[in-house]
Amino acid sequence: MLKSKTLLIIGFVWPEPKSSAAGSRMIQLIELFLTHGYEITFGCTAQNLEFSEDLTVLGITSKTIELNSSTFDDFVNELNPNVVLFDRFMVEEQFGWRVSESCPDALKILDTEDLHCLRNARQLAVKDNREFILDDLFSDVAKREIASILRCDISLMVSEFEIELLQNQFKVSKDLLYYLPIFAKKLDDIPTYNERNDFVFIGNFLHDPNWDCVKYLSDVIWPMLHLKLPEAKMLIYGAYPSQKVLQLHKPKQNFYIMGRADDAFDVVKKAKVVLAPIRFGAGIKGKLIEAMQCGTPSVTSSIGAEAMHGNLEWNGFVKDNSNEFVDAAVLLYQDEKLWNKCQENGFEILEKYYKKSLFEVPFITQVISLLENLKLHRNNNFIGAILQHHLLSSTKYMSKWIEEKNKK
Repeated sequence: MLKSKTLLIIGFVWPEPKSSAAGSRMIQLIELFLTHGYEITFGCTAQNLEFSEDLTVLGITSKTIELNSSTFDDFVNELNPNVVLFDRFMVEEQFGWRVSESCPDALKILDTEDLHCLRNARQLAVKDNREFILDDLFSDVAKREIASILRCDISLMVSEFEIELLQNQFKVSKDLLYYLPIFAKKLDDIPTYNERNDFVFIGNFLHDPNWDCVKYLSDVIWPMLHLKLPEAKMLIYGAYPSQKVLQLHKPKQNFYIMGRADDAFDVVKKAKVVLAPIRFGAGIKGKLIEAMQCGTPSVTSSIGAEAMHGNLEWNGFVKDNSNEFVDAAVLLYQDEKLWNKCQENGFEILEKYYKKSLFEVPFITQVISLLENLKLHRNNNFIGAILQHHLLSSTKYMSKWIEEKNKK
């Protein structure tokens, strides 16, 4: 039995569950640990923005922390957490060595969100107008990200495809990877086919794949689709739209940039079809899970649907060719019987792959097991210990030099 249940989460940003799937994911992790009796402190170097979640409502202690500052050492020493969760590998790079030095017995968990090196490699291929190849993966970002995974005791993965990639391409031990997807369930109030109109896309515009997707919709997909369904509208929602996004607003072509959605579920469940021609990315796509929750069929790409539906039929169509994508969107929009069948496919996917009860207890059990056997677990990951040793040796003194420089 654990004597202490103290969790420190070090966030890349303050969570915004109404702005991004990453924000929703973080709140789900917080609630999961709270349910199992953990006292939680959330620390972050970023500015707390207007749409950030009020963590005090959940009983969470919030703490603004500083980069390259020994004040963090004092803070973490006093808190003395037995579990530390890093929100993305960049945060582990910045604070992992300090946690290891101050709290060597704390279980270190990395929440990857998605595999950044995979997303970046696919983005490079799209930019170069060529097919993605495995050689694209072996980048400096991959070196940093895999090193971070190896330094941590366990890394949370939302995609089984990415687990296989890490094992097969980078030879990461399965003992360091844990599959924990986003949790989701069907909404109670689902409008019918005849109660809905129009197409919708939703996504945070700070995330490059979303901007690329909307630009592709505007330039390639919608001109063809608008000719076939001239009465239908394309509604684009998303937090933090830049000027280049707003310039795509074309009411005469029924292409509307709507900005932030106060309630993502509300706008998605009013639409007839979600369109998401995602050309690069990684992880599982929150917008497509939301579509299933709202009973809204979707048309997406193979990257969009990757690792999301196992051997079950998609809740719509998966098409990479632009002409086939448009034809599928028209068919789904006009065929009520097909639409209803695809909606049911989505509900089945949610029940089989995203139900919280499938994952909650096994995950907490794994955390307890790791805490009770931490020394053996780390001995079996000696490469991680080597990387930790060298990071401590190199980063520690660079950080202290920056701290002293900042004092002048």
